[in-house]
Amino acid sequence: MTKIPVGILGATGMVGQQYIALLAGHPWFEVRYVAASPRSAGKSYCDAVAGRWQPARAWGAGVGDLIVKDANDPSAAVGNCAFVFSALDMAKDKIRALEDSYAGAGIPLISNASAHRWTPDVPVLIAEVNPQHIDIIPAQQKARGWSKGFIVVKPNCSIQSYTTPVYALIAAGYEVRRMIVSTMQAVSGAGYPGVPSLDMIDNIVPYIGGEEEKSEDEPRKILGMLADGVIQNATLPKISAHCNRVPVVDGHTACVSLEFGEKKPSITEVKRVWSAFSALPQELDLPMAPKRPIIVRDEDNRPQPRKDRDADKAMAVSVGRVRGCKVFDLRFVGLSHNTVRGAAGGGIENAELLKVKGYIS
Repeated sequence: MTKIPVGILGATGMVGQQYIALLAGHPWFEVRYVAASPRSAGKSYCDAVAGRWQPARAWGAGVGDLIVKDANDPSAAVGNCAFVFSALDMAKDKIRALEDSYAGAGIPLISNASAHRWTPDVPVLIAEVNPQHIDIIPAQQKARGWSKGFIVVKPNCSIQSYTTPVYALIAAGYEVRRMIVSTMQAVSGAGYPGVPSLDMIDNIVPYIGGEEEKSEDEPRKILGMLADGVIQNATLPKISAHCNRVPVVDGHTACVSLEFGEKKPSITEVKRVWSAFSALPQELDLPMAPKRPIIVRDEDNRPQPRKDRDADKAMAVSVGRVRGCKVFDLRFVGLSHNTVRGAAGGGIENAELLKVKGYIS
């Protein structure tokens, strides 16, 4: 099988590095193009990430010798890759304009950035939750006069640890009206070099800029419906989020309380729904998809980042501490790997879905 050539924008950053590492040996995709800031442009990828390489995995054959291009020049990517993953790190308005330029140049773009998450005709995609949202792509292209290019984004990493479990309950027929979420987010979520060590050692930082708004609002777009060429956000659940940075390297944890509508599931039923949950990526056997999207832990002290973040290719959501709530109806703890499930791995799974559905070739 001839592999599809892939490009990475922001290839020298932490998420870009994860893309490089996770795509090594991928059965469908091969990294052929890397781009970053002008200060890295012109260097080999190996030289550009010297002293900055973080993943434990090695990059694929030949990637280290690729010459880094200037990410601000979409024309350089034309003819060198079939689509790009965007892990750009710059001002939102600049990212939005640059991603539009790539799509306008005929290059499909799967983005990790937040710049387009609130664009009404751009899907915010978790492949197990809202794969039908990619059906908006033709309307997106028509509205902008794009022929081959389009934009699909993945959501904020902090919502991955609870959105899929909540969706599984909704899909099983249980209305979730209100949620209170307290996230404990790993330092890798801040990128490299990230939060200074003296701010994190022996400490918790109870503020991450913009994170609470993303955590409260993005799930409603993911759970929304397509109508008249846009995505209409769901009105429920209402979410109140507290987001904290904690001294953990990888793995975002969320403590969640749920209030249901009139129909309330038992704890046994909740665990059954989660254990049985499977979705389109599993049906299609996508290479990056976990075999079990939700893993239920019955131990009193699980999930834990060090023990559970790498479950099922680091793409599964681990849940535990499922119990009643004296204010709402149910409490649980969710955990997901923020730079794999919540970033590069989730982006790759989205690209695999787009390929199978004929949007990438």
